[in-house]
Amino acid sequence: MKRFITTVIVAGALCACGNTPCEESVTRSVELTEPVLLESTRTIRRSGIVREAHTISLGFKTAGQIERIHVSEGDYVRRGDLLAELDAKDYRLGVEALQIQYDQLEEEVERTKRLFEQKSVSANDYEKAVAGLRQLGVQLQVNKNKLDYTKLYAPTDGYVQSVNFSPAEMVDAGTALFTLLDVSHMEVAVDIPVNEYRQRDRFVRYECTAAGIGGSMPMKLLGVTPKADGNQLYGLRLTFAQRPDRGLTAGMNVEVGIVIADTSSVTGVAVPLCAVFRDDVRNEPCVWVFGQDSTVTRRPIVLDGTDAEGRAVVIGGLTGQERIVRAGVHVLRDGERVRVVEKPSETNIGELL
Repeated sequence: MKRFITTVIVAGALCACGNTPCEESVTRSVELTEPVLLESTRTIRRSGIVREAHTISLGFKTAGQIERIHVSEGDYVRRGDLLAELDAKDYRLGVEALQIQYDQLEEEVERTKRLFEQKSVSANDYEKAVAGLRQLGVQLQVNKNKLDYTKLYAPTDGYVQSVNFSPAEMVDAGTALFTLLDVSHMEVAVDIPVNEYRQRDRFVRYECTAAGIGGSMPMKLLGVTPKADGNQLYGLRLTFAQRPDRGLTAGMNVEVGIVIADTSSVTGVAVPLCAVFRDDVRNEPCVWVFGQDSTVTRRPIVLDGTDAEGRAVVIGGLTGQERIVRAGVHVLRDGERVRVVEKPSETNIGELL
């Protein structure tokens, strides 16, 4: 009889574990996100000038007489294009003479090595022969470099602004033969007054428009001059976020738009649409707010449509400091304890690291 009673109690306990209390012991996993503050912005417009990245003075790395010039002023050249050549006859003869000496000495060193292995010459004599060969090899390489220096190549894409010499003229090493406008990337220079310079930390976006070119072109900030000029203006250097239109040339006037965030005027917060759900009783939009004790609380919110990125705009109910549930919102209950699933890193795809 006692065994029967014990069996009934154990069976009842097992059945009870299949009911709601045991199910409630399961901790649900959720993914969290944070609301994004939506600040109002204003755009200021200033005149700017398109400039090449910089101007390069090009010259030969060795002296000589100019034999050929392959470009003219105004020509567009690409990196690696041959621009000019020096008369290389003497440099070529110098390489040939040293090459003959090097080959002869190399054979002598090889014979000395065999004699050294047979202990017919001292180690000192053999080391001197090897050092002499290495020294001659260095001189040969120097002459080969000078021969290569008789040809001048474009170091980057750009336009030939000026040609300062003509064929048959003599030039020294480093003498500027060409002036090249580096247009591998174009820049825009714009000046702003001191009151706008003080707001530079709130610059959020830049754009550029030019006459004859449709649409605005997004820009990126390269730098801000920390010192004002005589007119109390500070210089901004911008570059194009995408390849600029070929119609843009150095010296062209453009209009630059600088978008400034107004931190004193917050219009609301943005949250993912998947984080919003409807309360079953009041039929009002809500989100789950994650607490420090790992529990979630239902929070009614006031919506105002969506923003340009497709997120829900919340104008009431959230301060922007909360952490809210992004995934798993339809199976939660007020006060339920949850486990946070961290979002995998973009550089650790598949969580392999």
